[in-house]
Amino acid sequence: MTVAATAPKGQVYDRGYRPYEGKRGGRGAVVRALWIASVRRALGLRRSWRQKLLPWGLLVVVSIPAIVAVGIAYVTRNTPGRDFHFISYQEYVGVSSALLLFVAVTAPDIMCPDRRQRVLPLILSRPLTGLDYAFAKVSAIFTIVFAFGFLPQVVLFVGRMLVSDSALDYFKGHLDILWKVPLTVAVLALYYALLGTAAAAMTTRRVVAAVTFLGTMLVSSVVAHAVVEDQAARHSLLTLVNLLALPLQLRDVIFEGHISIDSPLSGEPAAALLALVVYLAVIATCAAVLAYRYRWIER
Repeated sequence: MTVAATAPKGQVYDRGYRPYEGKRGGRGAVVRALWIASVRRALGLRRSWRQKLLPWGLLVVVSIPAIVAVGIAYVTRNTPGRDFHFISYQEYVGVSSALLLFVAVTAPDIMCPDRRQRVLPLILSRPLTGLDYAFAKVSAIFTIVFAFGFLPQVVLFVGRMLVSDSALDYFKGHLDILWKVPLTVAVLALYYALLGTAAAAMTTRRVVAAVTFLGTMLVSSVVAHAVVEDQAARHSLLTLVNLLALPLQLRDVIFEGHISIDSPLSGEPAAALLALVVYLAVIATCAAVLAYRYRWIER
């Protein structure tokens, strides 16, 4: 008895796969894509509503002083108290601790999971170096902090200009604000971004990174205040260890041309230059930490 052999059956499916024929980006395109992805994650875009509460709630919080100031200017525009200013452009830079809290939460959130979940090799399978990766992350934090620090200033400037007796005269009389505010906000944003990402680069746990960042800022502030309370060291240069107030020292220099008279450094010669040197040293240290932590990627 002969058993007929059954021929194997098969099917071919045409899924319509086609090769990519669009423009191919290089190294810069990859960095830009990583920057965009980091900004989206930090802002909670395409994530649950809970992830959106912090960034957008922060924008509301930092905008409240500007709205209140414009409202007061509007109400008092035709009264003897029209020269009263609820808050100045100089004071507005760094006035809220909300930006500090935002960096403490966001920087670890966009960096730590990549190490903990071991997805860095996948990300870096593209033409991307370790320094490119760190640059994209720092740029993402810088962009958001700068935007959240600058937009309320725009509201304040435009609002005061519109409620003034002459919008054109107000604009001409405050032209220096157009460069002082962006510069001081950029100084603050770069400082926070580098410190936050450097702390996040040292661990895979977001909580540890956040506590490290906040602890460093707050402890240095407490130590500096303890030094200032010692009358014998009233003008001690040790007050420069206050990492929390350091960018605000430069803010005063940009707006006033010198260290504020309310600062413990006001009596020190070359205080502005010393503050700038310490600021640059902190920036360079954070950049070196990031370069060191991601050096292995280029091997």
